[in-house]
Amino acid sequence: MKLISCTRGERLKRTTMAAEHNNNALHNGTGLHSDLARKFNKDEDRVDWHDETLWWIRQKRDKITHGIPNWEALREAGSQIKHHTLSNLNEYLVQFEEQCQKNGVTVHWAADAQEHNEIVLSILKKHSVDKIVKSKSMLTEECHLNDYLQHNGVEVVDTDLGERIVQLAGEPPSHIVLPCIHWKKEEIGELFHQFMGTPKGNADPQFLTHAARLNLREKFLTRKIAMTGVNFAVAETGEMVVCTNEGNADMGAHLADVHIACMGMEKLIAKREHLGVFLRLLTRSATGQPITTYSSHFKKPREGQEMHVVIVDNGRSVQLGRESFRNSLKCIRCGACMNTCPVYRRSGGHSYHNAIAGPIGSILAPNLDMKKYADLPFASTLCGSCSNVCPVKIDIHDQLYKWRQEIVKNGYSPKTKTIAMKAMAFTLSSPTRYQIAGKAGRFVLKNMPFAVNNKFNPWYNEREMPAVPKESFTEWYKKNKGGK
Repeated sequence: MKLISCTRGERLKRTTMAAEHNNNALHNGTGLHSDLARKFNKDEDRVDWHDETLWWIRQKRDKITHGIPNWEALREAGSQIKHHTLSNLNEYLVQFEEQCQKNGVTVHWAADAQEHNEIVLSILKKHSVDKIVKSKSMLTEECHLNDYLQHNGVEVVDTDLGERIVQLAGEPPSHIVLPCIHWKKEEIGELFHQFMGTPKGNADPQFLTHAARLNLREKFLTRKIAMTGVNFAVAETGEMVVCTNEGNADMGAHLADVHIACMGMEKLIAKREHLGVFLRLLTRSATGQPITTYSSHFKKPREGQEMHVVIVDNGRSVQLGRESFRNSLKCIRCGACMNTCPVYRRSGGHSYHNAIAGPIGSILAPNLDMKKYADLPFASTLCGSCSNVCPVKIDIHDQLYKWRQEIVKNGYSPKTKTIAMKAMAFTLSSPTRYQIAGKAGRFVLKNMPFAVNNKFNPWYNEREMPAVPKESFTEWYKKNKGGK
């Protein structure tokens, strides 16, 4: 197989151009979930395939969890462990730092995304490094680290296959576990042909995976610094656990002279024995596997190696202080809520215009910027399926409803919707006004349908209007039940 390698400058230029094109496509117009979802829905075949694929993963999850007699007890244990840790987070963070330092790991604290990025860049500058490899990390996506480092002359190569695909395409991930789930294999074949020189038209997954492995091998062998995320951090021992199916985190961290692990402060658990609960919950919920292929423990740097951990707040302490929403910090990033959500499955991850999409992203994002993400809590049917599958029992749909209330109270709901809701409340608060409005509505629908069936009516744009009823329910009841 012949792989064509372009220069670093060409790669950066291609990726930058692709990213700019993608950002323009995502945020053209208002950038609301409904607008971005409408663009995704223009390709009906893709939507159907996306929907069916994610539901297939949901079914795998159901099948494997139903085979465990104590699954609900396991979920409850995970929820309670997280509850305990979050309730005593200040103490466990201090303990984790102390243990890390005893193990020879340098601990950094970042109040926000900017500070996190600056800390990472300072480590790279200290070692005069401008090329690094990175395994999957939703925290770095949240902090927009790749863009920050690229603007500072650092080339970042994502080594998770899905992350690498969207990176080459200049896109953010659309799913926290399956970052390129919205891409078809034929499209990936064309992308690899462009960037790696694979034969045009070859879309065989095994062949493309092998091509990516060959392409990444040189990166692993020549990069002095590797970055990883953190799935779980153990306060008792100061160790970090990274779960992957490809082993790319191990390859990067073990070959590099410097290992930088970046974690949100909520990733902490108190004791090592608790890992058994979460490792059983995580992969079954994420992909329907009995266990992750690689569960890698990083505790001490090897001789001659440096190890750093960057602990990030970035709004988490604010969320912890919100009684109605602190449970969202229990999230172990399995993506089960996305796989089951009927809205996510048919609107795509990019429609959420946030690093973390789906139901969980819709309750995390408003905490960072309520105004910017005011639309996301409304991108849900509140069916409760997300809460039913959450492995740590986060009350996701309840929190979505509570966020809607907060957004309206703070004046961030659309003015047209606010006015409409006030008019509806005024109408429904009086039986007389309600009856008059009902008669007027039926008259308009019957005699002037164009007043409703037009492009200015958002409801009509997405649905067919129902047939006009001959009479109201009250009129039907009086006639058939004698008013009783």
